[in-house]
Amino acid sequence: MTALFTPFALKDVTLRNRIAVPPMCQYMAEDGYVNDWHAAHYAGIARGGAGLVIVEATAVSPEGRITHACTGLWNDGQAVGMARIAATIKAAGAVPGIQIGHAGRKASSNRPWEGADHVPNDDPRGWQTIAPSAIAFGGDLPKVPLAMTLDDIARVKQNFVDAARRARDAGFEWLELHFAHGYLGQSFFNVDANRRTDAYGGSFEGRSRFLLETLAAVREVWPEHLPLTARMGVIEYDGRDEETLAESIELARRFKAGGLDLLNVSVGFSTPDVNIPWGPAFLAPIAERVRREAGLPVAASWGIDSPPIANRVVADGQMDLVMIGRAMLADPHYPYRAAKELKLDKPSWVLPAPYAHWLERYAIAE
Repeated sequence: MTALFTPFALKDVTLRNRIAVPPMCQYMAEDGYVNDWHAAHYAGIARGGAGLVIVEATAVSPEGRITHACTGLWNDGQAVGMARIAATIKAAGAVPGIQIGHAGRKASSNRPWEGADHVPNDDPRGWQTIAPSAIAFGGDLPKVPLAMTLDDIARVKQNFVDAARRARDAGFEWLELHFAHGYLGQSFFNVDANRRTDAYGGSFEGRSRFLLETLAAVREVWPEHLPLTARMGVIEYDGRDEETLAESIELARRFKAGGLDLLNVSVGFSTPDVNIPWGPAFLAPIAERVRREAGLPVAASWGIDSPPIANRVVADGQMDLVMIGRAMLADPHYPYRAAKELKLDKPSWVLPAPYAHWLERYAIAE
């Protein structure tokens, strides 16, 4: 069996293959509620044959949205719509996952095709942002956030817990905490974004505290038999790479001790001006090091859309799962195409049975 198409078991969940669809924001929600667009989008992606489909970054509070059009799980009404999405994904044979997060100082932005810049506070579509410290992200996101009080920190942790509970009750079987990409969790960990002098800043211990406490709080409500994972920017490419990676690996060890089951390895994106070495599978060696030194299963994306590359990073033990994003948008049946390219026996059967039946039975040649 080609490595990419071997099953992957984590806790009581077994993925039919190593292809996962990462969270990809659609920016089409209304007041945090999913709608017909999301139903069509996730149905199309899920029936393509991936083992896991993770619903887009979903805000734990209104202030935690990246844009006014992001999905949310801060009330029970939103959970009703999300339950339909989870059921749709599962009906297509994929495991339904969801990512929950808080955008921090990068919140209150316009949608990407509307500029991706901050919306002014006096605009009805904008709001006051919060972050560990009153430091703007910069670039197109110049809005200075309010530094969070201890009450704010406690409230946001509870927001994560409440959203996790709603995700659980909605039928999701895989939960990812968004601690990456310059959003709130990453900002607490990053030395440039976090200038606090209290217990939530300064040293490695202080900068890790919000993330570890949030994980512990969510662990209390998320079922033990289902995977609890996180996405983390383990490297920034800001000139302090070895120091940041070493700290990230130590944090990953503590995540594991706190009940985390898998780490989705990514870039921090904590500042706008960095030199990321984009290229095929450029994060694979980083992911492999986290996997080896932290003792956690890992996933990653970026530059692994080529089926031979995706297969290689799994076969070589660099990643347990590959996150295939844009390629799945361009071709929701990417797993079928990958199976054909990798010369899998009966590639049609990576798809749901109704599709596989027609493609296999009536094919002149694969």
